[in-house]
Amino acid sequence: MHVLVAGGAGYIGSHVALELQNAGHEVSVFDNLSTGMRSNLQKGMRLYVGDLNDRRRLEKAFVRRPDAVIHLAAAKAVGESMENPEKYSRNNLMGTLSLLEAMTNAGCSQLVFSSTAAVYGEPRYTPVDEAHALDPQSYYGFTKLEIERILAWYDRLKGIKYAVLRYFNAAGYDPEGRILGKERNPQNLLPRVLEVAAGLSPQVSVFGNDFPTQDGSGVRDYVHVTDLARAHLLSLEKIASTRQSLTVNLGSETGISVLEILEAARRVTGRAIPAQITGRRAGDPAVVVADAALAKKTLGWIPRYSDPETLLSTAWKVYKPN
Repeated sequence: MHVLVAGGAGYIGSHVALELQNAGHEVSVFDNLSTGMRSNLQKGMRLYVGDLNDRRRLEKAFVRRPDAVIHLAAAKAVGESMENPEKYSRNNLMGTLSLLEAMTNAGCSQLVFSSTAAVYGEPRYTPVDEAHALDPQSYYGFTKLEIERILAWYDRLKGIKYAVLRYFNAAGYDPEGRILGKERNPQNLLPRVLEVAAGLSPQVSVFGNDFPTQDGSGVRDYVHVTDLARAHLLSLEKIASTRQSLTVNLGSETGISVLEILEAARRVTGRAIPAQITGRRAGDPAVVVADAALAKKTLGWIPRYSDPETLLSTAWKVYKPN
């Protein structure tokens, strides 16, 4: 199968592209390289540089008629989305509509979409399953939910079958060390912790130590990026074989607190990793953990690398100073 990976030079996208190539698929990548890196791509992958809203460049990526598209091209910083909703409207909403038009014109009717647990908003119960109310608390989460709704319409109107994958917290790097590009301006906890361990930042900020959790810090569900990549491959195979759309959560189903991550990182790196406790951020829930039973049942997906030590050790190979 020929698969076009939109955003395939980025952190998650490059791992997805690698997984597809390992499974024997032909991989093309479309990326504007604003956060992605050429160095993340493997030999044999075809790169088209452009923005989803640049129709001319996007159409070039469809000249070779891909059989399917995996869509990871989006802006993803929660805080920035609240300050600059226009950017997120252009990149996420309009960019997706442009991509769907290009797919329709090329007769491509299979799409795997990178969504997020942010579509749920503040958890009303945990673990969070797919039946949970959809109430995003950020404009980023809103754009992802709107795209999910658009995909449902394109299934009805254009016959595009899709898999919506709602990630929890992606972390880690390829265990075999084939992808080495650091995330630019990372917003997530693990890369920030490892930047401090590597001497790139002075200390880690811990936002709140008075949550109703075992140690007072927030608890999150971390899932290894290679496990996520595997889920994309399985989802693509599923919609190709069944011609049925699907929506699933992707998480480890294990909650790990911020302070537990810090302690694990100190063990893995052998570094002190200074941390400062600060006030809670507005809207931060105490606990967010996935119920991923549907992904396991529907796709046969089992996370293999999502324990704290593997998450941190695979990433430390990238961040550790030479």
